[in-house]
Amino acid sequence: MAEFITAAEAAKKIPDGATVGVAGMGLSGWAEEVGCAIRDSFRETGHPCNLNLKQGSAMGDWKERGVTRLGEAGEGLITKWSGAHVGSAFTLRELAVQNKLQCHCLPQGVIVNLWREIAAGRPGLLTKVGLGTFVDPRIDGGRMNSCTTDQLVELVEFQGEEYLFYKSFPLDVAILRGTTADEKGNISFEHESIINEGYSVAAAAKNSGGIVIVQVEYVTKGGTINPKDVKIPGVLVDYVVQATDKAACWQAEGIYFEPAFSGQIKKPLAAIEPLPFDERKVICRRCAMEMKQGDVINLGVGMAADVSRIIAEEGMLDTVTMSTESGMMGGIPSGLPNFGSAYNPEATLEHGAMFDLIDGGGLSVTCLGIGEIDRYGNNNVSRFGPRLTGPGGFINITQATPKVIFCGNFVGKAKLQAGSGKITVLEEGTIKKFVDRVEQITFSGQYAGEHQEVLYITERCVFRLVDKKLTLTEIAPGLDLQRDILDQMEFEPAIADDLKTMDPGIFMEHWGGLKACME
Repeated sequence: MAEFITAAEAAKKIPDGATVGVAGMGLSGWAEEVGCAIRDSFRETGHPCNLNLKQGSAMGDWKERGVTRLGEAGEGLITKWSGAHVGSAFTLRELAVQNKLQCHCLPQGVIVNLWREIAAGRPGLLTKVGLGTFVDPRIDGGRMNSCTTDQLVELVEFQGEEYLFYKSFPLDVAILRGTTADEKGNISFEHESIINEGYSVAAAAKNSGGIVIVQVEYVTKGGTINPKDVKIPGVLVDYVVQATDKAACWQAEGIYFEPAFSGQIKKPLAAIEPLPFDERKVICRRCAMEMKQGDVINLGVGMAADVSRIIAEEGMLDTVTMSTESGMMGGIPSGLPNFGSAYNPEATLEHGAMFDLIDGGGLSVTCLGIGEIDRYGNNNVSRFGPRLTGPGGFINITQATPKVIFCGNFVGKAKLQAGSGKITVLEEGTIKKFVDRVEQITFSGQYAGEHQEVLYITERCVFRLVDKKLTLTEIAPGLDLQRDILDQMEFEPAIADDLKTMDPGIFMEHWGGLKACME
């Protein structure tokens, strides 16, 4: 039976040198009070120390809460760190940049499903996910700085084909969060927006001989939680910490509790504001034009997430199913600061189960962001000099989805004006997105499957991947090809013989043309 203890007592249960696993996305699943107690314990006593932290998604609010709390303790608490997305943990990222801890970034779907392999006592996860990207050991092996020496992934041949093998490891401590615990330690997730990989992490720790610590907001009598609502059974839980501060129990990065995220209510669509009319809305409209009725759609963070608002504004929500890699199926995915959650989801899948669907090709189309693009169609969204970010679910999603759309501004920091059926460059930008060579390969244009359709959509033009080369296929009305497109790139792309003009309608304040595009 689980023991109920304080966060400070929980921190003392963690041995030096332990491998520690956490689960969740944003603030959903993050045990903030326990994290702060670990930081404070290290500051006061020097223990626990030398921890190897394993996480999947970004965990934090991009300000101060989240795994960044562990970096606030300075050097020595965390000495190894791996995750799919590390960008929100500013303090740990700075330690990685200074080579004061080892840092790996691996695909999100690999990490969340590797926990199941560890729990089941299997040697690791065999998959094609990551081939041709910076995770491939022939490139960087997922290593994000020069002091990182551990090899977490191997290239192997199986039945005459190349695969990557992500190795299992023993897990000493799981630090998790739910909504409610009963007196036996059974954990429910009723106010969580995401059914994260917490069960798999708990099982991995327990079957490795480790311990499981779960922070909750509420405690109830034994036997009062519906068994179907128990997401982590009490037999896997060693210690329960009931949080004493509501700041430790936020559902998502930007809100303490939104019942439309966790299924208690359905929010009226009128409450979801349309995007303001600017070049961002133009890009999202052009992305939406690639969707068809019946599509199962994945939308990434940032601009890509706003495509959902175009579909809603155009009255086409009921014709497609939108999703996020966190497990939200249906409804309207939320953008930042609550990415990963969704308003009015039809179903909320466990995190790893969603990646089973993704990796098997169960999506129709995905829309994700642009960081840097080169002549081969490679896209870097994971590292920009000292700004370490990681791929999140990007690698899984782009390698398995039939239609892949990358979207973003053509040049960073440009001043533009959209309207009257065209776009005008008022002041040229200073950050070129289409570069001679990407710093890191998060998506490999050379590895893209022959079955895949790959587009790169900006407010000025549209490219497609044709014969493994970036090919210009559309240009916005009102622009000069040489001055506004080619001169703002570090390389000359292939240009389609039938170069088209983008639909002027999407450059008007009021559009209303999505239905015709989707039929």
